[in-house]
Amino acid sequence: MRLAGGEDAGVALAGFLWFASLLGGYFLLRPIRDEMGAAGGVQQLPWLFLGTLLATLAIAPIFATLVSKLPRGALVRGCLRGLALCLLGFWAALKGAPADWQPLIGRVFFIWLSVYNIFIVSLFWSVMADRCSTEQARRLYGMFAAGGTAGALLGSLATATLVERLGTATLLLIAAALLELGLIAYGRLADPARQRDPLQARQAAEAVGGDLWGGLRAVFGSPYLLGIAALMLLYAVGSTWLYFLQAELVADALPDREARTAWFARVDAWVNGLTLVLQLTVTAALWRRVGLWLLLAAVPLISLAGFAALAAAPTLAVLALVQISRRVAQFAFSSPAREALYVPLPREAKYKAKNLIDTVVFRTGDQTGAWSHTGLVALGLGSTGIALAALPLSAVSLALALALAAAHRRRTDPAAPAASPAPESTWN
Repeated sequence: MRLAGGEDAGVALAGFLWFASLLGGYFLLRPIRDEMGAAGGVQQLPWLFLGTLLATLAIAPIFATLVSKLPRGALVRGCLRGLALCLLGFWAALKGAPADWQPLIGRVFFIWLSVYNIFIVSLFWSVMADRCSTEQARRLYGMFAAGGTAGALLGSLATATLVERLGTATLLLIAAALLELGLIAYGRLADPARQRDPLQARQAAEAVGGDLWGGLRAVFGSPYLLGIAALMLLYAVGSTWLYFLQAELVADALPDREARTAWFARVDAWVNGLTLVLQLTVTAALWRRVGLWLLLAAVPLISLAGFAALAAAPTLAVLALVQISRRVAQFAFSSPAREALYVPLPREAKYKAKNLIDTVVFRTGDQTGAWSHTGLVALGLGSTGIALAALPLSAVSLALALALAAAHRRRTDPAAPAASPAPESTWN
């Protein structure tokens, strides 16, 4: 990946290492969460998703308040060290609680980690949208995303290798240590001596300000942000339907707990390995030469093909292929492109509106997907019928992705024509 200048190289390295530590810790824990979810049975998943949504709704206003009052560095350090303390608490519970408490601890951990994941990722990209210009985003966002993928790959491989040797609880301690290592990388990114731009130096020392409802007002006052929210919602619904199908097929095919954990970890390893190659070799070049529209459209296009394939052959092998290709497209292309949509927005939107979309809207999509899946099953639809039902959702997502790319183009370069086949949009 080509970088322009020493400052870009320093920002790229710090962002790479910070995101690597965040996702490395999460992917150590993700197979543990997925095993706990599968162990409780598919019938329990809608309730776990409901608990996740309620937890997200409870935490979102707390985060908005912290954003209003704390400078960027204090916000990051406070959030990550608070999460590390939670991991220590779960470690103590898994080690010391009676056996009949373990299922309850597993359900609480499932909900907590599902909230943890979206908050740490949202916080990282909010800081990067605050820290980078649009041109820097085009050059560096692929590198930042590659850092997350490298960490995720190492984390998933570590779980597959170590879970049977060290046990589940020990992995929680490693994840907590990775959060602290991430703060060291963030410190390099936020070092005042490295802030050559006076505006950046001032923003790093100032709280975003505003009030608790600033993010909500921003989302509902902007068709552009509403479009991002709708795209996120549809992605979450489709992902949840795939997750439920995965839980069913894996539970039937792999009855052993360690085998299921290892299978989830191997899928994660394939996703992260392929994603890393694409992020380092393709993402920035594709963005530069073709435009943001193709990156944003990658997941909807693959979803159309993938759900059609699942409708024809709903097997574990086909599901694995669809999950891997869809998640690779998400992490390598669509996610960095979606994060870039926030760069030209005001600071309050970058933190509060973005966090609202990344957490509350995303988990609302999870919940919508969970209960709609239950409803479709109650109506008699099997795997084929649910896959077919996902096709129109994917088509709407494709249209939204193209329209958002055109709107972003006008925001960052109003004199340029839209670099996509999307029709002209009036979004602000």
